[in-house]
Parts: sequence; structure tokens; C-alpha cells
Amino acid sequence: MTWSLIVHDPQTQGFGLAITTCNLAVGASCPFLRRGVGAVSTQSITNRYLGPAVLDGMARGLHPAAAIEGALAGDEGKGLRQVHAVDVHGRSAVWTGANCVPWAGGITGQGWSVAGNMLASEAVVADTMAAFLARDELPLPERLLAALEAGEAAGGDRRGRQSAALYIITTEDFPDLDLRVDDHREPLKELARLLRLWRVQREPGLRDAPRRANPSGNFDMEAMEEAWRRQGLSLRFPR
Repeated sequence: MTWSLIVHDPQTQGFGLAITTCNLAVGASCPFLRRGVGAVSTQSITNRYLGPAVLDGMARGLHPAAAIEGALAGDEGKGLRQVHAVDVHGRSAVWTGANCVPWAGGITGQGWSVAGNMLASEAVVADTMAAFLARDELPLPERLLAALEAGEAAGGDRRGRQSAALYIITTEDFPDLDLRVDDHREPLKELARLLRLWRVQREPGLRDAPRRANPSGNFDMEAMEEAWRRQGLSLRFPR
């Protein structure tokens, strides 16, 4: 009842994940990303414990296929699961259990993986993949979103639409971009609106936020107060 796209970005050594479904808050249960390791989506009748287990396996150097196999070994409901992953080397793998509602399956390539279940047809996954590969002129977040939009145009989730999420993780232990639409008639359109807001309101501040390379970030109170004044705000930090 979900389809998603996971990619490794060789330029930043980061990962991107875009996902949508006709269910509530898909971003709260399916995506798992870890800096320097990989990205995973656990789908269908979701088992959230699989995400961290697959990441742990890839962190030990396992191929994504072996990491997924190991994570599923103790899951008696594995026939109901769909899991796919990409690691820091660009290796990818997908598992679709025999009991997943059709259409269900996935496609993998170097640096990317697309998988879905309960879809209108195989074209949803195929068109998502094709759009991602064709739109390499776009920045990664917009490229991921364009790919999902192509899958939606091909029929998307058989039941309709409700939620979507978009993640990018690069150098930090938490995502650079973490946007979720938990309940909306047009979740991809709403996700696109939030991405435009992120570009204006959040992305510019990333360089000043505390980071692994600069754990304190920017703490120049005068500079921050001057930025507020330019916005017409009379705010000051206590001294």
C-alpha cells in the first residue's frame, strides 16, 4: 500500500528517500536513514524493527540483500513485508514477500531502488524510476518529488492517496530535510508546497546550525538580532 524511491547521492555521500501511500503518516513508520550507512524503507504490513536491523547489517559491511535477509530471518510474517535499501557504496536490493497485495515488486540499480505494493500496476514503479533517471538536471529533493509524481500519474496506490514524506541526509546524524504530509487529499502537491517553503525558510539556516564540523554553530546574538530587525521584528536576546 505504498511505493517509495531511495537513492544514494555520490556527490554528498548522502541519501534521499521519497515515499507516498493511501494511509496515515507514512513518514512515521516506513523510512529509516543513517549517515554514512544507507537508507531503508520497510513497507506493506510494516515491521518497523526491520529498518534499524537492515541499517545495522549494512553498517557491518553486508550487501543490502544480505542485510535484508538477516533482518527478515526472525520475522514469521516476512511474507507480508516489503523492504528495500541502498548503501553507501550505491548497492541496492529489494525484498517483496509472497503475500504482499499486487501489484507488488521493485526495481533496483546502482545508487537507487524503487519498490511498491498494492499499486495500480507495474507502471507505477517503472515510471517513478524512469522519471528519476531522466530528471538529473533537478536538485535531489525536487528530482525525488518529480519521480513520485510520475508514479502517481501512472496510477499510484490502488486505494487513492493520503500521505507522503521526503528525506535527505548527508553529513549529520539527522536529516538535512525532513518533510511530512500526514493527511491530505493531494499529499504530493502539499509536499511540493512544503519543499518550496523549506528552500526559503529552513535551507539557508543549515549552514549556521550546530553540525559535526561545528558543534556550536552560529551563536552571534548581534547578527541574529540584526537579521530580525531586517524582518521588522523587535526581538532581543537577554544579556
